[in-house]
Amino acid sequence: MSALARFSPATRAWFASAFAEPTPAQALGWPAISTGSHTLIQAPTGSGKTLAAFLYGIDQLTGTPGEGLRLLYVSPLKALNYDIERNLRGPLAGLQSELRVAVRTGDTPQKERAAMLRDPPDILITTPESLYLLLTSRAREILTGVRTLILDEVHSVAGTKRGAHLALSVERLDRLAAEPVQRIGLSATQRPLEEIGRFVSGGRPIELVDAGRTKKLDLQVIVPLEDMRELGSTSIAPYQPEHTDTSGLGVGTDPGSFSIWPSIYPEILRLVEEHRSTIVFVNNRRLAERLALRLNELASSGHAAEASMPSSAASQATPREIARAHHGSLAREQRLEVEELLKRGEIPCLVATSSLELGIDMGAVDLVIQVESPKSVARGLQRVGRAGHEFHAVSKGRIFPKFRADLLECAVVAKRMRDGAIEETVVPRNPLDVLAQQIVAICAEEEIEIDELHALVRGAYPFADLSRVQLENVLDMLAGRYPSDEFAELRPRIVWDRTAGLLRARAGARRLAVTNAGTIPDRGLFGVHLVDGGGRVGELDEEMVYEARAGQTFLLGASTWRIEEITRDRVLVSPAPGVPGAVPFWKGEGVGRPYELGAAIGQTSRELAALPEREALDRLANDHSLDERAARNLLAFLREQAAATGVVPSDRSVVVERFRDEIGDWRLCVLTPFGGRVHAPWALALGARLRESLGLEVNAIWSDDGIALHLPDADSTPPTDAVLIEPDEIEELVVSELGSSALFGARFRENAARALLIPRRRPGERTPLWQQRLKAQGLLQVARRYGSFPVILETYRECLQDVFDLPALKRVLTGLRTRELDLVDVETPSASPFSASLLFDYVATYMYEDDTPAAERRAQALSLDRDLLRELLGQEELRDLLDAGALENVELQLRGDPRDPDDLHDLLRRRGDLRPGEFDEALAAVLEAERRAIRVRVAGADRLIAAEDAGRYRDALGAMPPGGLPEAFLESDEAPLQSLLARLARGRGPFTTREAAERFGLEL
Repeated sequence: MSALARFSPATRAWFASAFAEPTPAQALGWPAISTGSHTLIQAPTGSGKTLAAFLYGIDQLTGTPGEGLRLLYVSPLKALNYDIERNLRGPLAGLQSELRVAVRTGDTPQKERAAMLRDPPDILITTPESLYLLLTSRAREILTGVRTLILDEVHSVAGTKRGAHLALSVERLDRLAAEPVQRIGLSATQRPLEEIGRFVSGGRPIELVDAGRTKKLDLQVIVPLEDMRELGSTSIAPYQPEHTDTSGLGVGTDPGSFSIWPSIYPEILRLVEEHRSTIVFVNNRRLAERLALRLNELASSGHAAEASMPSSAASQATPREIARAHHGSLAREQRLEVEELLKRGEIPCLVATSSLELGIDMGAVDLVIQVESPKSVARGLQRVGRAGHEFHAVSKGRIFPKFRADLLECAVVAKRMRDGAIEETVVPRNPLDVLAQQIVAICAEEEIEIDELHALVRGAYPFADLSRVQLENVLDMLAGRYPSDEFAELRPRIVWDRTAGLLRARAGARRLAVTNAGTIPDRGLFGVHLVDGGGRVGELDEEMVYEARAGQTFLLGASTWRIEEITRDRVLVSPAPGVPGAVPFWKGEGVGRPYELGAAIGQTSRELAALPEREALDRLANDHSLDERAARNLLAFLREQAAATGVVPSDRSVVVERFRDEIGDWRLCVLTPFGGRVHAPWALALGARLRESLGLEVNAIWSDDGIALHLPDADSTPPTDAVLIEPDEIEELVVSELGSSALFGARFRENAARALLIPRRRPGERTPLWQQRLKAQGLLQVARRYGSFPVILETYRECLQDVFDLPALKRVLTGLRTRELDLVDVETPSASPFSASLLFDYVATYMYEDDTPAAERRAQALSLDRDLLRELLGQEELRDLLDAGALENVELQLRGDPRDPDDLHDLLRRRGDLRPGEFDEALAAVLEAERRAIRVRVAGADRLIAAEDAGRYRDALGAMPPGGLPEAFLESDEAPLQSLLARLARGRGPFTTREAAERFGLEL
């Protein structure tokens, strides 16, 4: 049967007139989709996946336009959504269909959103975050008629918390819709396909359509100089307009006099000028800005690779723009503008980060250049696949390594790209911060039974094995039943009626869930806006803005902007064309190497080191796509390492290298290719072991190529057997060290924000990163003492499962124990080539540390002599030193003024029991009716307490609670009286011990 047999005659006729034949994705996908089954189509870039997903739905709906929203498309990239809307115009026009298509993202004006609500389109194109917002608003009603859901670019979210958030939104949509929604997933080639299928369907039956094939690649790894150790100084003067003052600004110059960049820039420029349309991919935003700037300077100076203009001509050259930067810190309007410039051929080059990785239609791009390793095979294929985007077209890519260790990784990535050997996708399991946010959003829309909520959540594949205990732990947190009164400042978000088993939202929950939607961390970035109420240009890192001043110029999108004013939450700018500007920076985490890729790098290193030179060079050229200079540089790198340490670090050899540095301290380098996800937890454990055995504060850093340890003041040779940690002990050792690490603190802050514990102030309003850190540090200081607190648990889970690769580390340690892996212990006079590369990262990490020793930094907080201070201040009572008016103000602030039952409940949790006259009886009656507050006898008088405190007042003071309370409220902590006194101190102004004893009916 023809793939088009199930379509209407009109659709078959249009398709035959527009295309020669269906692509494999279409021919295999349509039969599955037409049966109504959930379907996942896996196919490479440019294979017609999008039309495969849409066409059957359009065919079915064309006869009944205007009957409400029935086809919903979700893409993780806003820019892709506008492409999809444009691309649907073809089939809709060809079918003379009256179906209406709308796009809803964070950029959609309020007027258009209101129009969608009044008159819903037939097809809606949106993002995961906008779907969540639709579900958490009155606009959710337009979703009840959805029949088909298309999830595009599934591979880019399945392995992330954003994917877990989307999976829960899809389950909420399914529950809301009048009938079960057919799910159609679209993915680039992924492994294992079954796992991606389970993610799309929530574990329900699904048709897996594998139209994946190895795309034809024209790939080459290029090194533009003979010896990567002998770097030349830059000889190319950047274009400088006359009469410009560049003092104090980094005007496009590269750090250091000697660099590989002067060799890379002209080669990239030559390739750009030889092709009509080029995308250059880099791994961070700062490099995107700098590279676009230097390409434009080179083009303006006339420094093309094949010829250089005479200096007199160069000095008279006019500015020439051939490249623009494209990244996530540019405003959407700026990104669209530069995309259109490339499509129209007005500029030949874009320098981009992952912002152009996904399936945006960039027209006929004929070359992709990747600067530095893409860090994974899947990412490399996705990026190079942007060239020759059409079906059957050859994708042409050129890769430029930045240093010799990078060259080794590039060589292996290139071979695995040609082989289609992509890495495995791992779906995060039970991210509790995401769960907390979605529960608040669900409760904001309706009252829900806890059993129903549990079933709904477990329908999402990332939460398929969520236990009832884990769910109730999160509900305790959201309902304000914290393990200690020290959490009392955290406002509850929901009300949990334990007797009826019902959950509902508290006042303000919807606003909170909407204001803090999604999983992308808030980095406290400053928005950049045109002065006088103009549009948004992009965003800058907080630390850069704090160092900037009005009048300075900077680059954004390879355009120069002058700072006119810096306000509390934005930078106001005006265009400054032709003026040099500082290259901005954004702080963020790098992309780590997967273990699979690391093992392949190790195997390649071992095999190449064992081959004769000619055979090794041929293999690098034929199998790994290296040009002659790249092959010779890589072979020299491996030979030098083997000469220094006896062997190269590989999949079968771990090299432990010891040497003294320039000031005589010992350095211990553990060299393996297994990647940062293995090295990070290993370094934590190693640091702990060496600290225990040597009594030294050991500084450790890690990278994808190993671990570097600095042992200051160590007299004896460092013990290399510390590397041999027992596999069964590693997890416990890592867990014990992890909680005090900077990584844990940063992840805890992000997770607490996702879980709505550290919410933003208002929508669109910037919360400074330092304020977020301060709040998170205070919360962490309390929370780390309670191992069951959900955000603490989630932070450990995220670090141990998502950030670290503990199973791979255990395999490595087991291999060392069983001698499957050799441990090569070597002492060298100076750093070997591999160690030298690793130590460059060490210098970068510690260059800006202050001079205070780590132990001294810790001791500073403990060194104050309290007795001497008391002697200096005299013996007056502390209370007498305080202003009476100030005390009264503090008391009023702590007492608050409850306006509704929720406020009164918060006050009871924060201050403890209240006497008659200290609270509003009408509000108390509501809480008592809901069993959220009870009355008990304390010190011979009635007191109102939070129901959650029943067990504590009983055990501390003998106050008997009424019957019928949930078992959870009758539990108490280990020191109930101590906790009541601590809460009394936190919730009131100064008091004496006698006053406290009288309040609780205790004897002194």
